[in-house]
Formats: sequence, C-alpha cells, structure tokens
Amino acid sequence: MRKSVLKPAATAIFFGMTGLAVLAPASVQAQSYNFQSVQIVGTDKVEASTVLSYLGFGKGQTVSAGQLNDAYQRLAGSGLFNTVELQPRGNTLIVRVQEYSVISRINIEGNRRKDDEDLLALIQSQPRRVFSPSVAERDAQIIAEAYAADGRIAAEVTPRIIRRGGGRVDLVFEVIEGKNAEIESLTFNGNRSFSDARLRRVLTSKQAGLLRTFVQVDTFDPERLEFDRQVLGDFYRSRGFVDFEAQALVAELPESRDGYKVTYQIVEGQQFSLGRVNTISEVDGVDPAEFERVARLRTGAVYDPTDIDNAIARMERLAIQKGLNFITVEPRVTRNDREGTLDIELAITRGPRVIVERIDIEGNQTTLDRVVRSQFTTVEGDPFNPRAIRNAAERIRALGYFSDVQVEAREGSASDRVVVDVDVEEQGTGSLSFGASYSTATGLGLNASFVETNFLGRGQYISAEFSGGATTRNYSFSFAEPNLLGRDLTLGIDAFYYTTTSSTIAMYDTAQFQVLPYVEFPISASSRVSLRVGAGGSNITNVDPASSAVLMAEAARGWQYGAQAGLTYKFDTAYNAIDPTSRLFLRFDGDIGGLGSDNTWLRATALARAQTRVLNDEVTLRAEVEGGALYSLSGAGSRVTDRFQLGTDKVRGFAPYGVGPRDLLAGNQDALGGNFYAAARVEAQFPLGLPEEYGISGGVFADVGSLWGLDNTLGGAIDDSAYLRSSVGASLFWETPIGPLRFNYSVPVVKQGYDRENRFEITISTSF
Repeated sequence: MRKSVLKPAATAIFFGMTGLAVLAPASVQAQSYNFQSVQIVGTDKVEASTVLSYLGFGKGQTVSAGQLNDAYQRLAGSGLFNTVELQPRGNTLIVRVQEYSVISRINIEGNRRKDDEDLLALIQSQPRRVFSPSVAERDAQIIAEAYAADGRIAAEVTPRIIRRGGGRVDLVFEVIEGKNAEIESLTFNGNRSFSDARLRRVLTSKQAGLLRTFVQVDTFDPERLEFDRQVLGDFYRSRGFVDFEAQALVAELPESRDGYKVTYQIVEGQQFSLGRVNTISEVDGVDPAEFERVARLRTGAVYDPTDIDNAIARMERLAIQKGLNFITVEPRVTRNDREGTLDIELAITRGPRVIVERIDIEGNQTTLDRVVRSQFTTVEGDPFNPRAIRNAAERIRALGYFSDVQVEAREGSASDRVVVDVDVEEQGTGSLSFGASYSTATGLGLNASFVETNFLGRGQYISAEFSGGATTRNYSFSFAEPNLLGRDLTLGIDAFYYTTTSSTIAMYDTAQFQVLPYVEFPISASSRVSLRVGAGGSNITNVDPASSAVLMAEAARGWQYGAQAGLTYKFDTAYNAIDPTSRLFLRFDGDIGGLGSDNTWLRATALARAQTRVLNDEVTLRAEVEGGALYSLSGAGSRVTDRFQLGTDKVRGFAPYGVGPRDLLAGNQDALGGNFYAAARVEAQFPLGLPEEYGISGGVFADVGSLWGLDNTLGGAIDDSAYLRSSVGASLFWETPIGPLRFNYSVPVVKQGYDRENRFEITISTSF
C-alpha cells in the first residue's frame, strides 16, 4: 500500500453535503474484492496511515461490497474530508478525497451581551485545526444555549466561513442575540394554605420587576424553574403536607413575546402533625429510653421530615459515642388520616456490616483534599452510615467553595465494602469590594474590603477592610484556620486600629487598637465556645476646653496599654430546613482587661435574639434583648473609650452618642457613655400588597433601653441614673441588586431633654 502522487485535478469531482461513493457498475455487482494495493489521492495534511485506519482492512484481505460501503461511511463520517470517493480498479483501490481547510482564525460577530473570550472558551473549533462543518454547527448550538441560559432563548447563531486560499479559512459565528425572555408572571393553581405571594418568596425564580435590567433571576430558565418545583415540594413537606405534588409546570409565551407566564399546578393534600412518638430497641442490651431522650420529638407538632432526620442523627451519634457500631435507627410511620396525625416509632436496629473502604475526591483543582475530608465524620474503615454521608455532602456545599457537589456511594472491592465518590467543581471564593455610605450624623463614608474564604485552597479565612469618613477611620484584619489539626477547632486572630476626630458628635479625638488571637470549638451540636487572649491600647486627645472635667481627666492619662483575656459562648438553633420558621440565638461574652494599664476592668455582655413566622408565614416577628456591664476592679476607673454607648443599633431614633450620662454644666455637654446598658427591641415585617417582584415589604418596631453608671461623677454633679428611653417607628425593606436596604423612621417616645435624635436612617438590612 502506498500514497499516490496523482493530483486531485486528475480525479473526478463529485458534489454533495458529505460526498458520494462511486463504484463501477461491474464492481457493485461483484460479490467480493481482494486489493493488493491502495492509492490515496488528494491528501495533504492528513497522513496515509490515518486513511488506512478508517478503511479497516489490509492488503490481500477479501472485502465484500458491504464492507467497502462501511469503509466509505467511516471515511465520510471522520470529519476530515469534504468529499470521499472509493474507486476499485482490479486489485487496486483508489481512494480520492478532498480535505477540509485549516481554520486560520475564529471571530464572533454581533455579540454585545457576552464577551468573545467567554464564548470562545465554550466551543470545540480551534485555530490551526481542521475545519469541520459538523463541529461548527455544534459550536453554534452551544453558543445559542449559553444565551438561552441567560434568558435569550430566541438567540440565533450561524457559522460562516471565509476562504483565504492555501487551504485556509476564517470561521465566523454570526450572532443575533434577540431580546431577553423574562418571567412576566408566576402563579399557582391549587394552593389553599399559602398565598401566591408567600410561595413566590420560596422560589429562586422571580417575576420581572422595576429592576429587570439588573436582576438575573427574572429571566426564563427552564432548569431553574424545574429546581424551583423541587424547592416548592420541600417547602410544603416541611410544613406537614406529606402528599404534596407539583403535578405540572406550564410556561406560556404570549403573542407579544415580551415574557413567559409560568403556572405551577399543585395539589397540597392534607396537613399532618406528629401523633404518638415512641422508641423501641431490637438490639440486645440497648436501653431505648436513653435514646428517646435525645430524639426530642413532640406530639402535636407539625410534621417535618427534617425533624425526624435530626432526631435519628442524634440517636445514631449517641450510639457511636457508646461504642455501638452498625446501629441504625429506622423510622416506622403509621398514618391516621382521620385525625391528621402520623405516629412515629423509632426502631433501633442492627444494620448491615458494611464499612467505608475509601473516600475518593475529584475536581478540586485548588482546594486541598483535607479540606473536603474534614467535613466527613466518617473515615476509611468506619461503619458505613448513609445519613452521615448525606450530612457531609451538605456541609461541603455549605462551605461555599464549590459551584457543584456530587457525593455518591458505590460498591467497593467486596460486597461489604463501600467507596464514597466526591466530585466537586471549584468556584471563586475571593471578593474585592468598594462602597460608600451616607449618614446625617457622620456624613459621607467610604469603605473597601478584601475577603478570601478559601485562602490558598486550605479552607482558611482572611480579610482586610478599611472604612472611614470625615471623622472616623477603621482598619481591620482577620484570619482563621477552621480545621486546626484536622479537627473542628478554629484558630484565628482579629486586629483593628480605629480613630475618631472631633466633631459635633464628640468634641475630642480618640485612637484605639487591639490584637486578639483566639481558639473556637463546639461543645454540642448547637453550641460553641471561643477563648481569646490579647492586648490593646487607647488614647484620648484634643479635648475641647468646653468639655466636662471628666473627659479632661481621662485624656490626661494619655496612652494606656493592657492585656486582656476572655471567652464567648454561642448557642444557635439554626435548623437545616429549607425555610426555617423559627430560630433562637444566644451569646455571652466575658472579658478581663486593662492588665498592665492604670485601670483593670471586668466586662460582660449578653444577647438573646428570637425569630418566628406567623399567619401562614406571611408575617415575621423578631425580638432582641441585650445588656452589658463594665466594672473597674482597680485603678483610675473607666474611660469613654472603654464605656458603652447606646447607638442606633440598640435603640433607634437617637443619634450616636445621643443618650446617656452628660455633664450638663459643661459647655458642649458631650456624652460620657455608661458602665451599664440594657436594651430590648421588637419588630414585625409584613407584605404591603405590592407585586412580589418589587421586593418591597413593610415593618413596625418598638425599642426601649437605658445607659447609666460612671466611676467619676464629679462628686455627684453628674446624674448617671438609669433613665429609660423608648421609640416606635416604621420600616421599609427593599431587596435591591446592591443588597437588602432598610429605611427606618423613628419617633422617640420617652427621652431626656438633652438627648439628640436621629429619626431617619438608611441601613443594609440583616434578616437575623
């Protein structure tokens, strides 16, 4: 077999989309062929060996007409040739081909919404490679699908070639982007227990609203809508509707083609609550009463599968702590339709003796394996627990390091061995942000921050931030290693440097710094403790001559440096439900500080915060209570940089440094702060009846608090008694692309004559 030197011009030319196989009539009728040689005509860049490999037969081999036709099909379908011709001549087979051209360059025209670089990264066609029409068509489809994912389902992409001679072409993709297909309306049929507005808040897809130019979740995306159907099911089932079904998802495009009308056809079914709950043991020597105490399931509560899963997880965790391997808890449910209850029997059984052979992790190009493994409570050689593996998968997703996480178990080297496969897809974990703020009290402010939550792929957190305005400067740095020594043990450090300059709020300058290393660890499933030790310092300068003698004396003490140590206890019932209806958060801080300075102090603060939803989850209720105390153990007493202030974050309606003890005989009557404070806040957030896509809701609130106590009252000349302040007000919540904004208007109800008010404020809202 040899490569022919005959020129392509000497061959017959055949036209067609993929070329035609031409066989002499006599050859077609022949039953078989036996070729002693093959001549290949028309190749330039494709090697002869490549052509021969597609033929599939060798010298002297008997070939039938069908096999010869199969060889043609393989050559024509290889994507290497524009035309293919097989011509038997006696014992010689002549293969005539015309190669595709080589791509010189690739251009994309007509694209305004997407950059060339982003689209070129999606396609298979590449410069300096052979041009293939089928590949170009697939690439055009891929580009169109990228536009469709952003809601531009009418986008059209056409591949064109420009011949440049010398067997080279330019490949051009002509793009007509079309209009963005939005979701004009999201409605539900069959919902009786929850309003359309409440269900729309559950979905990730949103109706097109005022900010349609900036909001991406109002574009029509079939995959997101299908995901929302699953989220809708989770929402209903977590509220006792065990028979819930989203039977159909209807998306209609009206003649105007200005947006889709999406309707979910749902069947709610009956709502169930927990009936009789008991625990039994089918394992010798296991006391069910001990396990029932950690289940914490209450008869009469609305049935929630998450509560059952959490109860089983606690019971199985107790079994592990007691050294009981291969123990599983099986929930047995008895349905009582007439009473609307589900009786739950938790059976402690001996599960199959299956162990984890190994955990394989793939796709983590940046994140180290140990970061992913740290989320598993199971290691190689442990008993296989499917629930523990699922919980580990949720923890990996919650890290925020990956755009996709898939965790699956498969049979290992034996039937009693399991291999856990973890497949992840990395995503960006760093952010650089800039912003501005305005306050009627402090004026214009600027801020810049850098945050990386997966530093060097080690799962470490690092941040640096600057914020400041006309009278303040704040520089802060934080670092944390969340898995010290491969355990749930956090080692970190927080540091800041903060300065203020004289203004109408406080007519003196201050400077403060602090460096606090700490360790944090869990003491239960919902409680954590952190221990810290560090040092800091503060100074007061440029006190206005008209200020109180208290401030003058405190400034005269100059820079004060001291060490401190403390602890923090946190309790958080952050449920794993899709949309938790209640939450409780507790925090206690205790510190001793000023060690080495002219004043040693003891400080304690506490905070309790609760949230729940009522009226079919339409109204959110929140309540907070907090307080603090600062005691001077020895020395010259506390300074204004040590004492508490009752700002707008504690009692709304009052300006920063607006309340608390003051020297009313001083010229400027600066606020002196207080050694003690207490505050309570209640509020309700509710819909206003506006279209859901506007993202606007309302609220009302009431605050009460007090700030009191000084070490130096100038012999009783300063009244530092505990006078209550209170306020009421209304809020407007607005979900915007830059974040959730909150507008507050407050009216002080109980106040002192010297208090300074701040009735209107704009803040970045936080939900909890």
